[in-house]
Amino acid sequence: MLYAILSTFVLAAFSPWVHRLAGRYSGWVLALLPAALFVYFASFLPAINAGETVVIVTPWMPGLDIQLSFLVDGLSLLFALLISGIGFFIISYAGRYLEGDRDLGRFYVVMLSFMGSMLGLVLADNLIAMFVFWELTSVTSYLLIGYRNEDPKARKAALQGLIVTVGGGLALLAGIVMLAIAGGSYELSEILNSGDAVREHALYLPMLILILLGAFTKSAQVPFHFWLPNAMAAPTPVSAYLHSATMVKAGIYLLARLNPSLGGTEVWFTVLALFGAVTMFLGVFLSFRSTGIKSVLAYSTIMALGTLTMLIGIGTETALLAAMTFLLAHSLYKGALFLIAGILDHEAGVKDFLQTGGLRGALPITSALAMLSALSLAGVVPMLGFVAKEAMLESVLEAPGLVPVLTLLAMASAILGVAVAAIVGIRPWFGPRVETPKRPHEAPPALIAGPMVMAGLGLVFGLGPGLADGGILAAAARAVNGGVPVETYLSLWHGLNWPLAISALALVTGLLLYSRWDRARERLAWVDIAARFGPERGYDRLMDGIVRISEWQTRLLQSGYLRYYIMFIVLATAVMVGVTAQIFDVSAGPLRLQDLRFYELAILAVMGASALFAVLSQSRLGAVAALGAFGFTVALTYVMFSAADVGITQILVETLTVILLVLVLFRLPGFLGLSPRLIKLRDAAVAMAGGGMVMLLLLSTHNAREFPSIAWYFIEEAVPAGQGRNVVNVILVDFRALDTLGEIFVLALAAVGVYAMIRFRAEDRK
Repeated sequence: MLYAILSTFVLAAFSPWVHRLAGRYSGWVLALLPAALFVYFASFLPAINAGETVVIVTPWMPGLDIQLSFLVDGLSLLFALLISGIGFFIISYAGRYLEGDRDLGRFYVVMLSFMGSMLGLVLADNLIAMFVFWELTSVTSYLLIGYRNEDPKARKAALQGLIVTVGGGLALLAGIVMLAIAGGSYELSEILNSGDAVREHALYLPMLILILLGAFTKSAQVPFHFWLPNAMAAPTPVSAYLHSATMVKAGIYLLARLNPSLGGTEVWFTVLALFGAVTMFLGVFLSFRSTGIKSVLAYSTIMALGTLTMLIGIGTETALLAAMTFLLAHSLYKGALFLIAGILDHEAGVKDFLQTGGLRGALPITSALAMLSALSLAGVVPMLGFVAKEAMLESVLEAPGLVPVLTLLAMASAILGVAVAAIVGIRPWFGPRVETPKRPHEAPPALIAGPMVMAGLGLVFGLGPGLADGGILAAAARAVNGGVPVETYLSLWHGLNWPLAISALALVTGLLLYSRWDRARERLAWVDIAARFGPERGYDRLMDGIVRISEWQTRLLQSGYLRYYIMFIVLATAVMVGVTAQIFDVSAGPLRLQDLRFYELAILAVMGASALFAVLSQSRLGAVAALGAFGFTVALTYVMFSAADVGITQILVETLTVILLVLVLFRLPGFLGLSPRLIKLRDAAVAMAGGGMVMLLLLSTHNAREFPSIAWYFIEEAVPAGQGRNVVNVILVDFRALDTLGEIFVLALAAVGVYAMIRFRAEDRK
């Protein structure tokens, strides 16, 4: 399993060379890997359908008890099959769609890395590994959305998607750490069996909020839905992959995966059901209002993501099976429709439904596949979309609460969904012929293969829902249900019931709405005005505020004056040390001044007098002399405590420092007292804060010794381990060799700098 996932990253690294060698066939060559991965994952089907769960463990960080483990059950296997299966068609499609693009090799690198990241995310059993792959999907999707990096809109859309999803990712990180604490493990396979302990833990509510933030931002739930339509700046193969099987489904996967641990509570049901239902309606409403081909499909994806979130929140067996069915149906028809949108752009040059009409004769196969996929989007018999929609409506009608609200939103969404499907499946292909920028003609096999297979599977699974219900869908629903088999089944016919009546009403009303689409869009012009005050406006204001704050703090903190940098560093360090000391009740301990000898008091007096004179002196030469006296008293202190070597070093350094400072002083202008009194008082306060901090650290460290001194270890090991009787030298050369090497490097670097300054000065004189 580890090699299967890593193989995508390895192939990504070599894909530019493969592209150079294979040329226009590079897409087909590179697509062999996802095809092989699909076969590999399919080999797990017999065991998973039999109710087994496979856990594969590889040690990662044994010292931290972190392992790279993978969990294969119905849910992860369904996602892995979709990612690899649809990935095969996306890679082969991209090779033909982007043929001749100068950056196609780079596209393969990022796309294959994105595929590997998604596979790692859905198969990871370890929470830390899952989060790493989660963030990798954000980074790689950022590169894919911004693929046209010369386009400002693409760059802005990519950055927006990255900021929203990574912001949610930070919340998710905190949430999964809390989840691991509550569940007692970082392994999902263990956490999923600790649902009661997680739900009863004191961290449940904050943990749930943080995890939902991560999932909602990733899967574009209200109010974070705005980034997804903007991501349509990406090339069509990217859009098809993002919307059908990968990026935006990651949040749905997370909600489904954690349902056994976090689900079953009132807050889980209320938040997911309400946010999901609102997202479902808003997505399809904005889709009906749009005219751009990819925009219509993008907003309808938001509708599907909201539907899935709502069903997971409802949490009944019918709802969970409906969610997995809807997941599969949406992946198939949405992947096909996006690829068909790419065909319209590639073969006819159109990007807007208002530019289309009468293309059925020029693109007969494409139009048939589009209509077939649109039927599944509309939930019309005999497509798998119909089976999924019936199960969704049945789940809503049987929801344990909020039935009126959920039913109303579901009915409105179903009606608008039919209208949107009609826009996709009727508008471009029927009616009077509209002239297009390019002369339309049927797409080549590389472009048509994906939509043909995906639309065909939607029909096959619709005609025989038992093919999926008795296998992977039931296994996936069982995994989401905490390993308990679901006692429901899928069928095209459940008799005359309310879901069928709602479907019939939606079909008739939706087609009526489509017939008045142009007039309805005119009456919905207020949506554009309302959008100016929507969540995207809040995002823009937030980003503008961050820029203003950054400019302000840059002016304040990055002023260019070294004295301000030192002041902020000293103050920040003093505050942090003080707060930490207060939190952990650090004490400096009692000061036993009566134990000081008279010569120690004399040294302290000289130190204090030297420091005070250096501060108050109006003469630079006097201040330097005072600092030198202070340094010599420090050296005397070392000698007094039997550190003669360190004392000699201190004397040499102080002597050299005084000499250098005196030489520099001759080249400086006369002493001027330019600082106002308030500035002097401020500097004095900062100095006292820094000095007090150091004093607190020294005294607290001296009085907080909890372990025996290591001095005796160095004394005993100096001769046998370091072959020297000078303990200080042995410590510096042997026990602290790297530290000493660093100090030597710093001194050598300073010497080079001094030498360079002298040489430049000498050259200037010439």
